[in-house]
Amino acid sequence: MKRVLKIVGIVLVVILLAVIALPFLINVNSFRPKLESELSTALGREVKVGNLSLSILSGSVAAEDLSISDDPAYSKELFIRAKDLKVGVEVMPLILSKTLHVTDITLDKPEIALLRDASGKWNFSSLGGKSEAAKPAPASSGSPSTANLSVSKLDVKDGRLSVNRANSSIKPHVYDNVNISVRDFSLTSQFPYTITADLPAGGSAKLDGKAGPINATDVSASPLQAQVHIKGLDLTASGFVDPSTGIAGVADFDGTLNSDGKMAQTNGTLKADKLKLAVKGTPAGRPLEVKYATDYDMQKQGGTLTQGNVTMGKALAKLTGTYQSQGESTVLNMKLNADGMPVDDLQAMLPALGIILPSGSSLQGGTLSVNVGIVGPVDKLVITGPIRLAQTKLAGFNLASKMSAISALSGAQTGSDTSIQNLSTDARVAPEGVNTKNINLTIPALGTVTGDGTISPGGALSYKMNANLSGGAVTGLTQLAGIGGKGGSIPFFIQGTTSDPKFMPDVKGMLNGQLKGGLGGLLGGATSGKSPTGNSAVDALGGLFGKKKKQ
Repeated sequence: MKRVLKIVGIVLVVILLAVIALPFLINVNSFRPKLESELSTALGREVKVGNLSLSILSGSVAAEDLSISDDPAYSKELFIRAKDLKVGVEVMPLILSKTLHVTDITLDKPEIALLRDASGKWNFSSLGGKSEAAKPAPASSGSPSTANLSVSKLDVKDGRLSVNRANSSIKPHVYDNVNISVRDFSLTSQFPYTITADLPAGGSAKLDGKAGPINATDVSASPLQAQVHIKGLDLTASGFVDPSTGIAGVADFDGTLNSDGKMAQTNGTLKADKLKLAVKGTPAGRPLEVKYATDYDMQKQGGTLTQGNVTMGKALAKLTGTYQSQGESTVLNMKLNADGMPVDDLQAMLPALGIILPSGSSLQGGTLSVNVGIVGPVDKLVITGPIRLAQTKLAGFNLASKMSAISALSGAQTGSDTSIQNLSTDARVAPEGVNTKNINLTIPALGTVTGDGTISPGGALSYKMNANLSGGAVTGLTQLAGIGGKGGSIPFFIQGTTSDPKFMPDVKGMLNGQLKGGLGGLLGGATSGKSPTGNSAVDALGGLFGKKKKQ
């Protein structure tokens, strides 16, 4: 028995010595030119591999350095740089016939640079194609063709991914802790994959799905299926939105992506918090949710938004239309339709749109309806169409304090709130400002106000309005000016800013038309028995706006 154990021990020692000695007997670096050649042929890029070492126990070949050149049309820098590369190999073919059969590849802490040109093409699109930079050595007659390249396991661990525009001097957007796991990789068949990454400014992303077969002409046109889960995506820090558009916020997304290489369909739910939609806007006070579906033509780089249900609380708006990439910008041609959205649910979105109400005021109650078109580049959108606000009130805004004689115009005080029965206008919102036409505002305590005006990008107001008094307002005016039962019409301007509007009498308008011929005479006759004059009319009506004519 002791003799048997001794023999077994000797055999084990011999085997162990052989295992230890084999890496020294096999010059694994002799395979480096072939490895570089086959990788260069497969990728269509020049591939360089550093010093190789062999581990018989783990059945792997390790390289100290790996570099893959970029498409020269995008950059002269490297596409991928990694300090460590581990290649799993079949040990027996390597020992007996010095044949290299790759079973798995692991890339540790690589740096990957993704670049996009003005036409929307990525630098990885040409991977696998022919490249002058690669210059691979001719494959031997016994070597498998590139088309038959397959790897059981392909892993990228703790990588860093930078995304930028080609030939750009701006700072790239960087994604850290990138991990990619691919199983049964083949150029000619479908294979499963998982990708995870940390997003810029926090957040995480995960894609699970299948890809392939690889398109030999354009890798980006390869079929792809994915379940997408994104948490805490900073829209500007991630590079998804150009900061110049004024759009910002943090979003979560859950959805699917399906592409046949020509058309891509995506759908899912996007939840955005701290959303800002205008350059001068401030983050919204509550989250916004979008359920959407879109078809995207990868060759034309344009698509159709077939579903876009935008909700905030109980407020629902529907967005549909088309979008098209044009160079560095995206051009929209869409429609936004919403009927009877509760104002209370929309209140928190007004700051995000850059809408500033008079200081200390807020909209309460009622509904908002819109039917607008949204066209142009994302950073220069033009929004046009009718807008209607109904049965609401501007709480904290005392109209009587802006028109000092409002209590005389109406039998009831407006108090600290201004009730609005109806407000409708045809609006045009553009980078150069807001233009509102055909304004029709019904205030029960006053009557109907009509007119047109503009709001500058800085919030300056320039409105020419006309107040048509009715109901109790006529009675008050009778007490003030002795009109009797006739209705009154007062022209005025709204100036100042959206946060501090100023109501000014339209002197020229008062001296012309109906006020000059009728009310002006009555007011003039009521002043100390003197003959009516234009000045006395202006003095009396100017008081409605807290303005006295200077002596």
